[in-house]
Amino acid sequence: MSKTEDLKWVSRVTLLGDTKAFDHLTRKYQSSIRQFFLNLTMGDTQLSDDLAQDTFIKAYLNLSSFQGLAGFSTWLFRIAYNVYYDAVRSRKVTADIDETAINQLHQTENEFSGSKFDIQTALLQLRNEERTAILLFYMEDKNHKEIAKIMNCPLGTIKTYILKGKEKLGKYLKENGYEDR
Repeated sequence: MSKTEDLKWVSRVTLLGDTKAFDHLTRKYQSSIRQFFLNLTMGDTQLSDDLAQDTFIKAYLNLSSFQGLAGFSTWLFRIAYNVYYDAVRSRKVTADIDETAINQLHQTENEFSGSKFDIQTALLQLRNEERTAILLFYMEDKNHKEIAKIMNCPLGTIKTYILKGKEKLGKYLKENGYEDR
């Protein structure tokens, strides 16, 4: 599907009330949104599914506010980003919990193992903003401008997040037995 086709489906939902048209958009983007959350939550499938569901509900309820200035994908990832950070903020009350220890306890329950686990552990070394920018750039194939719109940050800030994130990831992985290739 192209951006034009996305606009067609959005128009059918907003102008005609065609809920099946939104199903097309959901099917197209649900895997990438869910994968985005899996990466941000370090493999917590239940939380990722909940966040993805919240994202699509909010997208559906606010579809009339989609102006088409950016692609539908960018708009949807912006909603996903907000949903994730709303969840993070609401969990700050219990922030005294050691996230690394919790992630290691649940390691056997998720799909990350071996080098994937090493990458996930390395991602934990990054600030949330750096991790999000890195994941959007490398895992979701978003360009700097799209990430800036999604994260509502200046373009230069996004480039800095990605650069600093790459440096921290490289340093951590090198210190833990991975060599430059």
